[in-house]
Amino acid sequence: MHAKQTPLSHCVVTESQTDTAMAFHAGEYYSQAQFANAVKFWVNKLQAQPYRRFALYTEDAYPFAVLLFALLHADKQVWIPGNNLPGTAQQLSDDCQLLGNWESGNPGDYGLHNTECSELSLAPLNPFVNQMVIFTSGSTGRAKPIAKCLNQFQLEVSALENKWGRQLGAAEALATVSHQHIYGLLFRILWPLYAGRCFHSMASLNPEALVNMAGSGTAYWVASPAHLKRLDQQTPWQGLAGLQAIFSSGSPLPAAAAKQIVNLSGKEVIEIYGSSETGGIAWRQHNSIWILFPGLAFNSAEGGWRLSSPYLPDHADIRLDDQISLLDEERFIMHGRSDRIVKIEEKRLSLTALEQRLLALSWIEQAHALAISKNRDLVAVVIVLSAQGFHYMASQGRGQLLRRLRKALEPWFESVVLPRKWLFVNTLPITTLGKIDQLLLINLLDFHNRKLPQLLNLVISRHDAQLDIKVSADLVYFPDHFVGNPVLPGVVQLAWVEHFGKLLFAIDKPFLQMEVVKFIKIIQPGVELTLSMSWDAISGKLHFKFSAGQEVYSSGRMIHKLLAVE
Repeated sequence: MHAKQTPLSHCVVTESQTDTAMAFHAGEYYSQAQFANAVKFWVNKLQAQPYRRFALYTEDAYPFAVLLFALLHADKQVWIPGNNLPGTAQQLSDDCQLLGNWESGNPGDYGLHNTECSELSLAPLNPFVNQMVIFTSGSTGRAKPIAKCLNQFQLEVSALENKWGRQLGAAEALATVSHQHIYGLLFRILWPLYAGRCFHSMASLNPEALVNMAGSGTAYWVASPAHLKRLDQQTPWQGLAGLQAIFSSGSPLPAAAAKQIVNLSGKEVIEIYGSSETGGIAWRQHNSIWILFPGLAFNSAEGGWRLSSPYLPDHADIRLDDQISLLDEERFIMHGRSDRIVKIEEKRLSLTALEQRLLALSWIEQAHALAISKNRDLVAVVIVLSAQGFHYMASQGRGQLLRRLRKALEPWFESVVLPRKWLFVNTLPITTLGKIDQLLLINLLDFHNRKLPQLLNLVISRHDAQLDIKVSADLVYFPDHFVGNPVLPGVVQLAWVEHFGKLLFAIDKPFLQMEVVKFIKIIQPGVELTLSMSWDAISGKLHFKFSAGQEVYSSGRMIHKLLAVE
């Protein structure tokens, strides 16, 4: 059996079971007594500091736990950012002292073995004081601070223990997620501290490392869909089968990934739905139906839903940005978000924030970001360049411009959420309702389609379009046409004209015949071309030309309606 439960407000001051292993860090186990000594050492240092606010970031979970509770006992306010990027440090340093791994490659000396203040007497924490601030992506584009008190976390970990404590027993906590976000903070650190379980300080990079960390003892895995949906036949399934539980949060786990894990390990993943603002809301297991945690309830309001929860300040309620269908008082189905916050590999990103960073650059006049979900989620950006930006791309090239844009974003965003696809246009396409045409952009940005070229730049007017395209080498046509000398078939060129013509112009019928079609020069893999199209709605003719500079590769006209002959 694992140790008895200890309230988070008392986990440093309790005198019981002081030799029990509470964390595994840097190759050794640390006991509750060592944890308390390290916390007291830091309390003594921090109390001498005049600063009230500290921004805490560490790579490993055990030093984080030490510094977190030291800051709380030193009566400091702890700001917990999701990353330690230079832009984050710059923003926080105006309000906080930075504590932890803020400099690249600096592991920090955390005094984890220090006993010089072991006789320092600490009183239990007041769990109702808002001493912690967690950051999340706000809809306005700027990171949103969310104040939390220890009691909110205490209520959550108590609920988690009531639900799954018996199943976990004395299992050690292993993780592939960061403790700098609320899910990892709760499941990796605070829940084990409360329940008397040992947690591993270092996050494992892959399932093989995780199974090795578990060894012969019992363990559970704090994971995310980003890791779970990449498991394959080479995964150590027998080792995963020995886990007491697998938890996942951040975004819904694809049904195919959940099914694979059940089939090959016998484990049904326990998914957690929640947010930094709300805390945990519900859970599900190999099913589309979510189940609310005890004490939570939904209330309909103004076409949406409000959540009442004991994990919110003063048991208040909060409006949800998720679209749901309520089945009964406890069960519901979720249909996605209604705002512009997206999850990319379980990293929360404000598309508005990304756009604002781009618009701050002199090269950019308009920017629209969107998330595309395929085999792997990614961010795409559609850009209207300013005159300065257009001149830079014309003189330095598209590749150099992209490198400069990525460099400008790197201080503010983690690499996984940086745009992978870029499209430069002369104007953002608008629907008849005056909204940006999302469907059109998604179709234009369908770079995963191995039957279409990659669209680089687009200049469009009412009746004309000029598309700069790259004929990717991995298109499905090249292996068989022809072996050893790949050539893009003429019929494929016509299909591309038909595809983009219908996307960009009001063409609602297939073409009936062709006129003056000429295939002048063969198109091979890797070439970059310009597809010029002109639509004559009266005659029903779509004129096209594939070219590179002054060199024409093919041209012709597609006729979409036949004129009556008198």
